Amino acid sequence: MVRDLVIHSNTEGVEIALLEDRRLVEFYLDRNTKSGFIAGDIYLGRVRKINPGLNAAFIDIGHEKDAFIHYSDLSPNFRSLKKFTDDVQKGKPFRLLSDFEIEPEIEKNGSIDQLLVKGDMLIFQILKEAISTKGPRLSCEITIPGRYLVLTPFINNIGISRKLDIKEERKRLMALLNSIRQKNFGLVARTNASTATEEEVGSDSKLLLEKWNLLANNLKNQNKPHLLLSEIDKSIRLLRDILNDSFNRIVVDNQKMFDAIKSYLTQMAPSMVSLLQLHQSETPLFEEFSVSKQVKGAFGKTVTMKSGAYLVLEHTEALHVIDVNSGPKVNKEIDQDQNAFNVNLEAANEIARQLRLRDIGGIIVIDFIDMKSSELKGKLLEAMQLAMKNDKAKHSILPISRFGLMEITRQRVKEQVIIDTTEPNPRIAERVESSLLLVNKIEREILSIEKNGHNKYTLLVHPFVCAYLKKGFIPIHWKWFHLKRIQVKIIQDSSLNLLDYKILNPKTKEILFSK
Repeated sequence: MVRDLVIHSNTEGVEIALLEDRRLVEFYLDRNTKSGFIAGDIYLGRVRKINPGLNAAFIDIGHEKDAFIHYSDLSPNFRSLKKFTDDVQKGKPFRLLSDFEIEPEIEKNGSIDQLLVKGDMLIFQILKEAISTKGPRLSCEITIPGRYLVLTPFINNIGISRKLDIKEERKRLMALLNSIRQKNFGLVARTNASTATEEEVGSDSKLLLEKWNLLANNLKNQNKPHLLLSEIDKSIRLLRDILNDSFNRIVVDNQKMFDAIKSYLTQMAPSMVSLLQLHQSETPLFEEFSVSKQVKGAFGKTVTMKSGAYLVLEHTEALHVIDVNSGPKVNKEIDQDQNAFNVNLEAANEIARQLRLRDIGGIIVIDFIDMKSSELKGKLLEAMQLAMKNDKAKHSILPISRFGLMEITRQRVKEQVIIDTTEPNPRIAERVESSLLLVNKIEREILSIEKNGHNKYTLLVHPFVCAYLKKGFIPIHWKWFHLKRIQVKIIQDSSLNLLDYKILNPKTKEILFSK
């Protein structure tokens, strides 16, 4: 599998695309107009209000809306964190935490008003970014992630990622972490650590301890909400979390971003600096990698698959609903259950891709095409689990219910990626489906035509679409002839709406496809 990370940067922000075999699987937007409060950032916050009924508190961290923290997110080591915050604010010196005395843990099911009062200042970490009308959600369980390790203060334990299931490797990492761990700091080995040397893991540990010291220095003499330690740039953070030996290229079209990533790779993964490329072609980066085209096709309300089947995605504040439809083309040579299973199987893979692409979280309900066979339902569940195996977000998948619905819960830590894929209609004041998606749809239907002894057809389209199909030194309809030896005569028809078309058999005048 060829894996490319493509990063486009401009004055509005950064767009990041992860491609597997040139197919878009993850897409990130980092707009400069956003609030700047990122999951993982660590703040000094002030308690604004205690709500005993919710067993929660509202915290001022400088966001336009108060952040929220529930008692369950206070961390067992809350008292140690509170004591550390107070001491450092007062100027008490610490050499890491070697001289710090850990306080007793809090009760698992206590009351927040017994631990916090209005006006308290404390260290908080953003657990979830502000979503819709809600402010950020916070945690007092502070973690500082690196490439190979995660540092956890006020804990004297070590841990290994559950995804590392090789006994010998777990044993090696346990011994290594025990040898480098500092007093009153916990360490957790991430999945990437399985390929790391002792030197690389040790270097990562030192870097994380330096970040903790930076946090402590930023805390000194502060008496108002303040950013203490920021997550790194989103593109570099993505590199840190997913970079491994399976990557083939990292392509950037901005010199400043290129230099920043090169500096990070030189420090953290010198062997991968050679993967980094600066895009200097006249063809825009996202056009060269077909990212723009794939974004247009993947972020609409309706998503069409190769077979002609399609998904309809709807969302509310509480949940997302995905409806699977078979489309007009059904194989009549196999039974109805098998037909439904084939479409559902294709849909499962596309749904898993859509969840990653749009970063859809919360409750997701999928209405698959009905199947009577319990065996096929079980196979579909297995296929869905396999399709979501590479999804880094925590998720849970339930079997298909008696109503034919599959339910999925997926971790939600930031706003869902929503992109407007419509375009202005030049004839009237409204927006319509992207013309790029229309061309893709026409192409799929032309290439699916059974020739039955002849290979000449007529395509009637709006004049604007006709001009688009005929433009260029090698027009699009020549590609159709090259792929399937089908000759298509394109005729403009002003009576058609912009996105309407007809595909005719010129001999019988039969309409094969239309919209």
